[in-house]
Amino acid sequence: MSTFLTLDGVMQAPGGPGEDDDAGFAHGGWSVNYWDDTMNEAMGAAMGKPFDLLLGRRTYDIFAAHWPHAPEDEAKPLNDATKYVVSRGRPSLAWRNSVLVEGEAAAGITALKQTDGPELQVHGSGDLIQTLLRHQLVDEYFLWIFPVVVGAGKRLFAGGTVPAGLNLVDSTVSSTGVLIGRYVPAGEIVTGSFELP
Repeated sequence: MSTFLTLDGVMQAPGGPGEDDDAGFAHGGWSVNYWDDTMNEAMGAAMGKPFDLLLGRRTYDIFAAHWPHAPEDEAKPLNDATKYVVSRGRPSLAWRNSVLVEGEAAAGITALKQTDGPELQVHGSGDLIQTLLRHQLVDEYFLWIFPVVVGAGKRLFAGGTVPAGLNLVDSTVSSTGVLIGRYVPAGEIVTGSFELP
C-alpha cells in the first residue's frame, strides 16, 4: 500500500483540485509542491520491479484518464501492469489489462493474494484501503508523510482500523521534508508503563 499523507493523517486528494472534493474538501493538490528528486527515486524504485495494481474505482478512473495518454517511458509500467479493480458497480474497464474483482471485496482480494504473480501494489484508493485494513490484508505500508496539515478530510487510519504494531524497515527524507517510510505489520500492540514501581 503506497499512500501520500498529511502530517495529520489525511490522504484525500493529494494530486490536484477536484480529484476528490467529498464533504467540501478544499485542499486538493496538497502534495504537488513538495515533489523532489529523492521522491522520484523512491517512486522509481517501487515501480522499477514487476508489479500489478489493486485499485478502488475512483483511483482507477483517475489513473485511466491519465496513464494511457502519458509518455510511454513514464507510463509503461502502469500500462503493462494488470489492474485489479474493486467496485460496487459494473464499470467499463477500458484501460488495457484491467480486471474487475468479482464478489465480496475482502474474499476476492484474499484469493488474489494467494495466486502466483508479481507484487500487488495499492495506490490511493482510500475506501478500498479501509477494507484492507479491517481485514488485515496489508503486507507493507509505504507511507509518504508530507509536512502539511489540512485539518479535515479522509484519513488513512480511520474508524474501524484494527489496532496493530508496525516495524519500520526503511526510511528517507526528501529535501522538502517529506518522510518516506516502509513499515510491515508487527502483530498486536504491546503496551507498558513508565510508572515507577
